[in-house]
Amino acid sequence: QVQLVESGGGSVQAGGSLRLSCAASGRAFSRYAMGWFRQAPGKEREFVAAISASGDSTYYADSVKGRFTISRDNAKNTGYLQMNSLKPEDTAAYYCAAGIIIGYKDYPKDTKYHYWGQGTQVTVSS
Repeated sequence: QVQLVESGGGSVQAGGSLRLSCAASGRAFSRYAMGWFRQAPGKEREFVAAISASGDSTYYADSVKGRFTISRDNAKNTGYLQMNSLKPEDTAAYYCAAGIIIGYKDYPKDTKYHYWGQGTQVTVSS
């Protein structure tokens, strides 16, 4: 079992930055790939970014590529999502997730993640 707790959300103006953290406890965090997903009101949950268990590979949704950076520190059992150049359309609840991901095509699929945090709200005003 892995417990995930997100932090770092908040309200910023367009063009600003936020850094989300995902603290993991329980079984070895380093075994699991980590992903960030988001869900805006009235919309489906969507993939944002993912990183392999070792941290060697990263994946991004086209909408955040070049603005967001995912990383992890397995020694600290923590993952991060650095969000720069934020836009109003980035407003959503952000969730981190952990899972055993085998193929690179599975990283964006929320059904492949076994453990989820409670979410942290990000609000970007224009």
